[in-house]
Amino acid sequence: MQSAWQNPFQAISQKLSEGLSQAEADAWAIQLSDISDKYQGLMQDLLSRIAPSEAADSIYADMRESFEAGAQSLMQNPTLLLETQTRLLQDQWLLCQQAMRGMAGEQVSPLITPAKNDRRFKDSAWTHEPYYMAIMQQYLLFSQVVEELVESLGGLDETHKRNLMFYARQLVNAMAPTNFMTTNPEVMRKTLETRGQNLVDGLASLREDLANSAEGINVRMTDRGAFGVGHNIAVTPGAVVYENELIQLIQYTPTTEKTFKTPLLMVPPWINKYYILDLRDDNSMVKWLVGQGHTVFLISWRNPGSEQRDITWADYMQMGPISAMDAIEQACGEKSVNLLSYCVGGTLTASTVAYLTSTRRGRKVKSVTYMATLQDFRDPGDIGVFLNERVVEGIEQTLQLKGYLDGRSMAYTFNLLRENDLFWSFYISNYLKGETPAAFDLLYWNTDGTNLAAGTHAWYLRHMYLENSLVEPNGIELDGVKIDLRKISTPSYFVSTKEDHIAKWNSTYYGALLPKGPATFVLGGSGHIAGIVNPPSKNKYGYWTNDALPENHEAWLESASEHEGSWWPHWQAWMTDNGYADSEKMVPVRQPGDGALSIIEPAPGRYVKMTIPEVLGEIPTTP
Repeated sequence: MQSAWQNPFQAISQKLSEGLSQAEADAWAIQLSDISDKYQGLMQDLLSRIAPSEAADSIYADMRESFEAGAQSLMQNPTLLLETQTRLLQDQWLLCQQAMRGMAGEQVSPLITPAKNDRRFKDSAWTHEPYYMAIMQQYLLFSQVVEELVESLGGLDETHKRNLMFYARQLVNAMAPTNFMTTNPEVMRKTLETRGQNLVDGLASLREDLANSAEGINVRMTDRGAFGVGHNIAVTPGAVVYENELIQLIQYTPTTEKTFKTPLLMVPPWINKYYILDLRDDNSMVKWLVGQGHTVFLISWRNPGSEQRDITWADYMQMGPISAMDAIEQACGEKSVNLLSYCVGGTLTASTVAYLTSTRRGRKVKSVTYMATLQDFRDPGDIGVFLNERVVEGIEQTLQLKGYLDGRSMAYTFNLLRENDLFWSFYISNYLKGETPAAFDLLYWNTDGTNLAAGTHAWYLRHMYLENSLVEPNGIELDGVKIDLRKISTPSYFVSTKEDHIAKWNSTYYGALLPKGPATFVLGGSGHIAGIVNPPSKNKYGYWTNDALPENHEAWLESASEHEGSWWPHWQAWMTDNGYADSEKMVPVRQPGDGALSIIEPAPGRYVKMTIPEVLGEIPTTP
C-alpha cells in the first residue's frame, strides 16, 4: 500500500503521453515527475502526523497488541490456518479460471459481488471490464476471508476480538483498489481526460487540508465557503442574554401569540457546536420548537483553549445548566424549566438533574428529555476501541501537555468509525479526482470542531467510558455531592436512533430503566444526526414506541409499535402531558430583553463563531 501511495504516477505516465508530440510528451513527463515528488513529500508529512502524541502512540501500541493476540490465537489453531490458506489458493484458482474463460469470449458472472450498501464499486467498469472485475473480486474475496478468519479465532477475550476486528477492518478498507489511482477506473479516466489536471488540483487540496489538520488528516467534506454561522445557518432570531466563561445563553424570539408558562432549556453537546439543532429554516429544531409555543433558551458552549484546562465536569454543570436556569429565572421570573438535551449534553444533564435531586432542588426541572444520550456506557460501540486503560492514559498525558484535546483530532477519530463514508470517499473525490466537495450544511457542521478541556474530558473518559460509574449508586461525586440517577423522579423522555454508531441504542435504552420517575423510550430511524434532526415536514425514517420498559432492549423492540414520520410531534404531545402538567395556561410571549436580563448581542453570539485557531487568543468581538 505504501508503495502505491508513494509513486502512483509512473504507471499512468505512458498513457498520458499517448497522442502527444514528443515535445508535449516531454513536458508532461516533467510535470508528472514534479507532481510525484510533491505527492511523496505530502505523504511523508501525513505519515509524520499519524503518531505525534502519547494518545496516538498508545493507540498504535494497542493495535500491535491486538494483532499479536490474533496471530498467537491463529498459530494455536493449525487447522484454521490451513483452511484459510487453502481457501485463498482456491479463490485465486477460481479467479484465474474465470479470467481465462473471459479471454476466450465467454460471458462470466462475478464470483462475489459487493454488498448492496457498498458504494465503492458502483462504476460499470468493475463489472464490465475484465481487468477491474478481477481486481474487485480479488479484493472482496480477501476481505471476506479476513473478516471470517477474525470471527473464527478462539481464545480471545471480547475486548481483544472487538479491537482486532476494528483494526483489521481499517486496514482492509485502506487497501481497497478504489483508494489508488491505477486501480480506480473513475480516477484513471479522469486523469486521461484532463491530462493530469485532477492530480494537480488534488495535490493543492491535500496540501491545504494537511495544513489545517492536527493528527492524521481531516479531509474536506464540503464547500466551507458556502456557509456562514449567523448568515445562512444558525439564523433563528434571538439574542444572547447571559454569558460566563463557559457559555452564552441564547433566548429565541417568539413566533406565536402565546407561550407555555414553563421555559424550555436546550443543552446541546460541546463536541462540535450547538447549531446542529439550528441549521436551516426547514430542518431547525430550534425554529420548530419556537413555533410550537415554547419559550426556548439554548446553551452555546465556548470553544475552550489551554486557559480552560482546569475546568471540570462539575464546572460544566454549574456554569452550564445550573447557571442557565438561574439566568432564565431572571429573564422570565420562572423557577422551573423543562430540559431538552443531546448526546454528551444529555449525559451532563442527567448528572445535573441527579445533583439537583440530591440537593433538594429537583423541583427546578419539570421534565427532562435525552436525545441520543449515553448514561449506561456498557457498550459504547466502535469508539470503545480507542478507550481502554492504555489509550485513556495516553490521552490523559496529551491533555496534560496541551490543556485540551484538539477538536480536529476528535473529528478524525469519529470519521474513522465510518471510514468508507466519512474518510475514503472524500479522499478519492478530493485528492484523486481533484473535485471540490458539494455544499452540505450537515457536513459543514461536522467539520466545525471544538476543543475539549483537559479537566473535563479526561474525567469523562475515565469515569463514564472506562468505569461506567454514572449508573452506580453514588458512583459519581460532583462538588462534594454523591449523585444517583435512580433517585430522579422527574418525568423523562429518552429518544435514540436505530443506526446510531456513536450512542448505540442498545446502551442508551438502559438509561431509561434507571430513574424512579416515569420514563418513556422512543426509537427513531436512521443515525445519530439524521434520526434526531428529523423535522415532521420531511416525513422520513419513522419511529417506534412502547408503553412498557422491559429489562431487555430486544424485548422492547419486539413488542414496539412502528409509526411513520418524525418523532417530534410525539414528543410535543408528551411534553404537554408532563412538562406542562396540570394543564398550565399559556401566557403572553416573552421577548429577549423584556426581563431582568439585557440583550448582550444578537444570536448566534460570539462563542459559536470561535474557530479552533482562535481559542488561544481573545474571543472575537461583536461585529
